[in-house]
Amino acid sequence: MSAAKIRKGDKVIVLSGRDKGKTGDITAAMPKDGKVIVSGVNIATRHKKASQDNPQGGLERKEAAMHVSKVALIDPKDGKATRVRFETGKDGKKVRVAARSGEKIDG
Repeated sequence: MSAAKIRKGDKVIVLSGRDKGKTGDITAAMPKDGKVIVSGVNIATRHKKASQDNPQGGLERKEAAMHVSKVALIDPKDGKATRVRFETGKDGKKVRVAARSGEKIDG
């Protein structure tokens, strides 16, 4: 699945890895790298040393990027994973459509 088919703000489900089955919104898409960042998924933990800005130090948890092939768009009709296809509308514009149900995806 190309990164152009999944965009920032889309609701997706994780298909593989330790977070398989979790859902979230795309907070950032990196089409050149073929990666996305999903809110609440693929949390990476970094140990931070105490500094003047952060005198306490401790653990920093944040979402890490994951490959776009590990996620699938959630169908707006039934809430299951779907592929995305493009159709041209009556006005000649390309529209994203859920392959599972044929519903238009708001972009």
